[in-house]
Parts: sequence; structure tokens; C-alpha cells
Amino acid sequence: MRGVARFLFIVGFLLIMSGCGSQSPSPPGGNPPSAGMVSLTVTDTPPAGVTVLFFQLGVTGATLTSQSGGSVSLLPGSTTIPVNVSQLQTDSAFLGSASVAAATYTGMGLTFANPQLTIYNGSGATIGSGANACANDTVGQLTPSTTPLTLTLSSAPFPVTLSSSSPLAFKLDIHLNTVIQPDLTVNLAATNGVTVSLLPAPTTGQPVSSLAGLLGTIVGNTTTGFMIQTGDGRTFSIGANSSTIYNFPTSICADNFSCVTWQPPPIVKAVVSLQTDGTLLASQVTYMQPAGQTVVEGNIIRLSTSGGNTLMDIILQQGPSTPATTLLPFGRRVTVSVPPTGVTYAVDSEGFDLPYDTSEFPEGVSFAGISDLQLGQQVAVVVSGSVTANGSTPGFTSITGPAGITFSTNSITLEPTQITGTVAAVSAGTLSFTLSTLPNYFLPPAATPTAPPIPAPVSLTIQTSPATTYVNFSPDSISGLAVNDVVTIKGWVFSTPGGTPNVAVQAESVINRPGPTPLF
Repeated sequence: MRGVARFLFIVGFLLIMSGCGSQSPSPPGGNPPSAGMVSLTVTDTPPAGVTVLFFQLGVTGATLTSQSGGSVSLLPGSTTIPVNVSQLQTDSAFLGSASVAAATYTGMGLTFANPQLTIYNGSGATIGSGANACANDTVGQLTPSTTPLTLTLSSAPFPVTLSSSSPLAFKLDIHLNTVIQPDLTVNLAATNGVTVSLLPAPTTGQPVSSLAGLLGTIVGNTTTGFMIQTGDGRTFSIGANSSTIYNFPTSICADNFSCVTWQPPPIVKAVVSLQTDGTLLASQVTYMQPAGQTVVEGNIIRLSTSGGNTLMDIILQQGPSTPATTLLPFGRRVTVSVPPTGVTYAVDSEGFDLPYDTSEFPEGVSFAGISDLQLGQQVAVVVSGSVTANGSTPGFTSITGPAGITFSTNSITLEPTQITGTVAAVSAGTLSFTLSTLPNYFLPPAATPTAPPIPAPVSLTIQTSPATTYVNFSPDSISGLAVNDVVTIKGWVFSTPGGTPNVAVQAESVINRPGPTPLF
């Protein structure tokens, strides 16, 4: 299952500014007396046995129940917050922060809506049934039947006590390996399907949580930060300080705060973290494109050729503006035509020191041309020319068949990918390991129904470095990694000179997970 964003989501209180869909880090006028800050994010535990390419779930309500029996509404009005769960294997997404009355709270109520699911079935057999039957080598997009849409969570960490001096930060985890059923319905009430935990208080000066990157258009700025509007129409207020890094062309700005005041406002990607006061702080702001262009981000699930161009099929994960989602709805499979010349290639390092041009990859890897495109990569692409739709509706289509939406590009940026698999071997001396299982789109299907299957298994080498972060290991380093561990990697996917099926991944982070039960 994938990633990207990279988008978004510590569970507690959501404050959405009524009527404009923007998210405020704190209420006007500051905290009321005898109140404390509560923050909310969402993350995802991925499934095995099928590749979930996209899963979006709307959050329409959130309440806390006090020990006295009363409840506090966390979502004023009828605002729905779309959460792209499929991009949260290694990240959390920000939902909001609010000031709440100091008290002891015994539970949380959540209401969901509008589930959207896109999968790739490479299992070798049909999965699902009836209208949800998904044949082998098929990409399926559907609106799954989901029950229930209202949950009450009252087990640990509840009860919790909130005071003005002890802010709370909750994390909601949606375990896709549990909630998605064999018939492709969604059961949010499945045992341990949706869980909530209380994030530990950070050390002094450290953020509460790192969050998924926000891709969008700068729509305003203040003396201490800026606002960014993402593809689902929400506006986030983000702070900046002397440590914020700006990756902008020198022709635009001098890599300082003046970059976010540039006019016309550019499309950017912001790497942000949640602070203890409930606000967001940017560690890095990367220029993507000037205003007026459309940039979308997704993961590559197929590569082919036609008329001298490379055809790159991607599943759309996020974009910068609401009009883009009208023509290019998230979760859809689209075909991007990549001409042999006139395309710029770049790598979004997100501040990580990528050593792909050093001896750490003796095979030599790069991202500078068509030959460097690889199944499984997450990429941001600029839409050049018009978007063509053949009128087809979401449904199940063969991965070797045409996509319903096509466009061309003149710019491709490599983004971090999220990959979950089982460790096959560990080489601590070279800081590397290999996976024995991985998302099944890494092994492409035959080009035609009569062509033989590709015989060689994909060899996926994960290269780490001293800067790689390990989570839930003992110790939290490659020394804590063992064969048969189920791990999620966030990193950059490179095609090695030998080509498919040899793939190399430079890992930014590695998370240890309990071995999931196969979904199908």
C-alpha cells in the first residue's frame, strides 16, 4: 500500500473556520480561562495481500465525552475533512487544534463519510464479489459500503485529564489491514480497526509530531508565516522561523522568507510539524511551479510506450487546487504522456541528504531522464496542455488497458515513496536490507494477454544511511532489524542500471510493524 503525502493527518479537537473551510491553529483571542490545547492527527496501518493505492475517508464529526457526561463538539457546522489514509503509512496528517475546557474526558466520538477506495489486484485471482468483483491485473476504484459511520472510542488512553498546563495530542490510526473486508466492503467497527492513542509529550523545543507534506498554492502571508491552500480546498496557516529552509530558484528569491511573499503566489510543497501550542511550523518550503500551472502527485503503477512517448500510469494522490481535482479527481488512474525530450527531472529531497550519487549505491543511480522512471515511484508532475477524459466513470479496468484520463507533462519530480514489506535479508555492514514481499505493482503484468509472465522476482534493496530514522526497533538502528520483520519504508525509489526487476530505495525512515494477516 502507498503513500504520498507526501498528504497529511493527533486526534483531539478540530476547529474549522465556519464558511471558508480553513483550519485555524488556535481560536481568535487565545485560550479561554481554564482551558487547554488539544490536537488531532491521523495515520494508517497498511494491509497485506492486496495493494491499496488510494483510500480516502471524510471526517464529519468529532466529540469528547467528559466525566460528567457532557460532550464537546470538535467540528462546528457541517464541514467534512477528507483524509487520504493511503498516504499515511509513515506520516500523520493534521486535522486541527482547538482550545477546550479543562476537565477529565472518558471517550471520543467520531463520524465518517464519503469513503473512496482504489486497489490494484495482482494476487492472481479475482477478489471481491458482485459489483465489487475485481479481476486479476485490474485497477479498481469504488465507493465501498462502509459500516458503521459513527464510532465511540472509550478504551485506553481514556480517561484523560486536560489542563491549561498539559496540552493533549491524540493520534487516530485507521488499520486498513483490518477494516477492509475480503468482499471490499469497509467495517470501521472491526476489532482494533480504528484506534486512538495519546502521543507522548515531546522534549523541550521539539515538535509533537512530524506531518505529511502539504502540496498547494500560497494564498497569503503574515509577518511570521504563510497560508497554503491544498487540493481539497482547505487552507492551512503555517509558521516559519530562522530554521526554515527555502528551496526556490535564485531567479525568484534569495532562499529566505521573501520566497513566500512572492507574487504571483507559487505552488509549493511544505514539510511541516505540529508544535505543542497546536500550531504548524514549516521546516522546509520547496518551490514546485509558478501560479497558473497544475501540479499533481501520484505513484507509478505502469510504464509503456506509444508513438515515441513513454506512457506513465499514476494514481492521483494530491494536487494544489480545487479546479485541478475537478478535472483530475484524486484516486483516479491517469495516463501521463512523457515525450523523449523537453522534460525536466528533479528530486525533492525534503531536506534529507540523499547519497544516491556516491559509493553507497555502487550500481549508480540517478533521476535525470525517462530511463530512470520506475514502477513504484511517487512523482509530482506538471500538467502541460489539456486534460483529456474519455467519459469513462470510475470502476474496474485492466492495468494493461487505457486509463480514462490523459495529459502530457514537461516536468517530473521524484518524491518519497511509502512501501510496506517483509525483510528477507539484512546486511548491517553496508547499512542495507532486502524485502521478500512488497506492493505487487512492482512486478508488472504481461503486456498482452498471450505474453508469458515476467519470470524474475523483483529485487528490492533498501539502502539506509546514518541519517535514516528507525522507529519501534530495539535498538532503533539497523542492528534492531531482523529477517521476517514487517516494515514500512519511506524513501526514494531508483531504477538501477540493470533495469527491472532491480530496484534500489534510499530510506529516510523505517518503521517496524507487527506482521499483518493477509487481507485476501
